[in-house]
Amino acid sequence: MTRPFRVLLVDDNPADLLLAQEVFEEHGAGLTVTSCASGSEALRHLRTGPHPDVVILDVNMPVMSGFEVLQAIKEDPALVYIPVVMLSTSSQPGDVARAYTLHASSYMVKSTSFQKFVDQVDAFVNFWRESRTPSWPDRQLQ
Repeated sequence: MTRPFRVLLVDDNPADLLLAQEVFEEHGAGLTVTSCASGSEALRHLRTGPHPDVVILDVNMPVMSGFEVLQAIKEDPALVYIPVVMLSTSSQPGDVARAYTLHASSYMVKSTSFQKFVDQVDAFVNFWRESRTPSWPDRQLQ
């Protein structure tokens, strides 16, 4: 049996976390979502827990921004291979460029419409679930 598809969701807004978790739960038992409310919590989880298939990272967070978390992930040899998708309400070209400069795998602008957000999550899950290989990320790069 294939292990569940694992997502780490990082967002400082409790309402956004709850909404996203509810939408992800629609995908059933084949998907496990772990949430963190801060960048430092996310880095602790990544360094101690099982690695997710993909991280969804909010850009605008206090103390440690999503960009700072992304940079820390990409500078850590044990984490660098984990895909990171930036999620933001900002579509500012500077934010998008900064995310890709720091090696984000993707940049999603949060939809303000609930149904469109559900569609975004569905497309995200389908893409990343189909993109993983059977041993990913359990067998790290050598």
